[in-house]
Amino acid sequence: MIRAAPDASVRLSGLTRRFGSAVAVDALTLEVAPGELFGLVGPDGAGKTTTLRMLAGVLPPSEGDAHVCGVSIAEDPEGAKPHLAYMAQRFGLYEDLTVAENLDFYADLFEVPRAERAARLDRLYRFSRLDEFRDRRAGALSGGMKQKLGLSCALIHQPRLLLLDEPTFGVDPISRRELWVILEEMVRGGTTLVVSTSYMDEAERCDRVALLHEGRLLALDSPAALRAALPGTLFELHARDPRRCRERLRAHPGVLGASLFGDAVHLLLAAGADVSTAMAWLATAGIEVLEVHPVEPTLEDVFIHRVSAGTSTSPPSGVM
Repeated sequence: MIRAAPDASVRLSGLTRRFGSAVAVDALTLEVAPGELFGLVGPDGAGKTTTLRMLAGVLPPSEGDAHVCGVSIAEDPEGAKPHLAYMAQRFGLYEDLTVAENLDFYADLFEVPRAERAARLDRLYRFSRLDEFRDRRAGALSGGMKQKLGLSCALIHQPRLLLLDEPTFGVDPISRRELWVILEEMVRGGTTLVVSTSYMDEAERCDRVALLHEGRLLALDSPAALRAALPGTLFELHARDPRRCRERLRAHPGVLGASLFGDAVHLLLAAGADVSTAMAWLATAGIEVLEVHPVEPTLEDVFIHRVSAGTSTSPPSGVM
């Protein structure tokens, strides 16, 4: 597990944001180490976008603070902005401008020195594979190409920290994979990334993830450690009536959780509980099980269990 150094790229301390009586982000405390690929993971309404907007200095916190590259966002949000780039779900591309014109515009906006532009643009064209589309209007690009152009515009001033809000939302599977190859290359080059996603398969690519639910931190660790910490044993069941099967299993005393995964049911049994006893419990209700076998847990299993258990994680001091 990665431990954040004293000069953490991002440090949240009780970061909170309210909208009226609604708490969108509830006292988040965590750190992101330099050069880390860190994921904010959860469904819509989990507080991911609000957290990123506060870190970017777009939205002031209601309580608490965060330090971005050593600068307080509560006291000096403008002072943090030169060190970071923030790419929202709908990045502000100018669709009537070409790829090259958009990049030139953002280079002007970030005051990139003329002497350095050619080398930076060449690198961005190469890694985004947009070189052959320099003269195409941004509005004529595919969704994946627009995201790669938005990412290139965000990187033109070579920020130390990149904040990405669901960068693959609405992007086709091939473009999703290409975008993640680019992001992982950036991390290897020393950039710190904080990325939000609701896709658990993408979360698996992160060094560490913060699982968020209704603005609260449920768990914080590497994906592998979170999966390993899931209690009990996980089984996958296929039954004639999966919804009724799930509800029946939830009433069994040895069951820690039962959830639908497509047309299957994931059954989490407590340590020492016998799966055959659970199957007999289903049989007494007339529920026919077609197949049952143990499976390795996914981050989605971890998230569902944490939410249903109502547990949250506050990492020990210094262990992030």
